[in-house]
Amino acid sequence: MAVMEKLKIFVVQEPVVAASCLIAGFGLFLPAVVRPILDSMDSSKQVPQPALRDISNPCIQFQDYI
Repeated sequence: MAVMEKLKIFVVQEPVVAASCLIAGFGLFLPAVVRPILDSMDSSKQVPQPALRDISNPCIQFQDYI
């Protein structure tokens, strides 16, 4: 119980630091857990890469529609 009391005191004294640690923990949790789950699903298929010509000069794409 001593650890929980120290944690409560820390959150009361340093709420910004505690919130920052919580956000950082959540940010580390998502890629470590969610990505392997999505990779293991059958529905996750590879998306074809767009052509480099389409990415490098968006003005060319815009001219095609005029």
